[in-house]
Amino acid sequence: MAAHEGTNRVAPMEVTVEAGNAGEAAWLDDDGRPQRTGTFWTASAHIITAVIGSGVLSLAWAIAQLGWVAGPAAMLLFAFVTYYTATLLAECYRTGDPETGKRNYTYMDAVRSNLGGAKVAFCGVIQYANLVGVAIGYTIASSISMKAIRRAGCFHTHGHAEPCSSSSIPYMIVFGAVTSIRFRGSPSSLPSCPSPILPSDSPSASHRPSGSLTGISIGAGVTSTQKVWHSLQAFGDIAFAYSFSNILIEIQDTIKAPPPSESKVMQKATRLSVATTTIFYMLCGCMGYAAFGDAAPDNLLTGFGFYEPFWLLDVANVAIVVHLVGAYQVFCQPIFAFVERRAAAAWPHSAFISRELRVGPFALSLFRLTWRSAFVCLTTVVAMLLPFFGNVVGFLGAVSFWPLTVYFPVEMYIKQRRVPRGSTKWICLQTLSISCLLVSIAAAAGSIADVMDALKVYRPFSG
Repeated sequence: MAAHEGTNRVAPMEVTVEAGNAGEAAWLDDDGRPQRTGTFWTASAHIITAVIGSGVLSLAWAIAQLGWVAGPAAMLLFAFVTYYTATLLAECYRTGDPETGKRNYTYMDAVRSNLGGAKVAFCGVIQYANLVGVAIGYTIASSISMKAIRRAGCFHTHGHAEPCSSSSIPYMIVFGAVTSIRFRGSPSSLPSCPSPILPSDSPSASHRPSGSLTGISIGAGVTSTQKVWHSLQAFGDIAFAYSFSNILIEIQDTIKAPPPSESKVMQKATRLSVATTTIFYMLCGCMGYAAFGDAAPDNLLTGFGFYEPFWLLDVANVAIVVHLVGAYQVFCQPIFAFVERRAAAAWPHSAFISRELRVGPFALSLFRLTWRSAFVCLTTVVAMLLPFFGNVVGFLGAVSFWPLTVYFPVEMYIKQRRVPRGSTKWICLQTLSISCLLVSIAAAAGSIADVMDALKVYRPFSG
């Protein structure tokens, strides 16, 4: 079968050469697509810019809940698990031979090729649900950053004693309007996701490090139950900050053809990227906790642990908003593509779905305009109902961590490498998967419990 497939791949190249197009054939990879040019360095850059995002803003709060011992230890543990399972996932880019096997272009393709059946549907549900959740989280994060810009100016003008309170609802509407207008433009020319620019979060150079070995103490407004829930939510926050498995295969698909194999290059890139990210996270989380102590906010740039220089806070929050506008659109593209593809297949003769109006360089579709606008409105309304940044981040991290970062990479690797059931390696991999499942369940429970507690005093749409 392999020989037959190899013949099929060579035949078109022979025809191409005879037609005088040998130069074009040289620019194609073994799958007929344009030659990939990615390297160890470009893959590392892709991973780092994908991993470091808005999740970094909650790390100081997470360290504050766990303390100086458990906080950094948890961060190192998540870094190791993320790195290890990413190396397993990298092995699944090609099915069969690591250098000549069939390529899997997306995470879903890898699951379909290695596992198939109901697990493909489960993967799809988790992936798309996670993307919807990310869209809601980005709406919340951007609105509170915009709100913080206004508050910083108010504090600077009127003093820190002023409440300078305002609602985040108008800013969510603004964010939704901006993203909706951007979607109505050219959907194919979307901005990339830059990493947020974070200022130094130390109030002063002479500030003495705060915090304790066990984190926030029980008492002074924190009950023992809240301490437990917050500690569990902290695990979800850290997991969310490290999440990038769902786009690893897509990044690996940019690496040029072997030798060396794409999996070896990706594993090296992952090692460097996770190490770099961990150093950055350690500095951000630990320095934030040292600066603010138990008062570390769940969003480092909007909790106002310090007020001056106010313009530095404004610059950082503007950078966050710009980052999230682009990131929202990029993360939502798979959802839009999936719905529009299924709609086109279900109603191929519908003018509402298929007809496009060309206006200069833009292609306007009534269905795309209606559906995408409705999606933006839905995520905006949900964000208005649940404007809790830390809780949303913790829940997203908890829900997506086990299936996307651990379960599927482990199961695909076992299938791909034919790891014998009951062997030492199989037992170790399954133990890792079950342990991470328990951590995910606990972290999700902590986030949900905290949301339920907040809803007791929160009024919907009050901001």
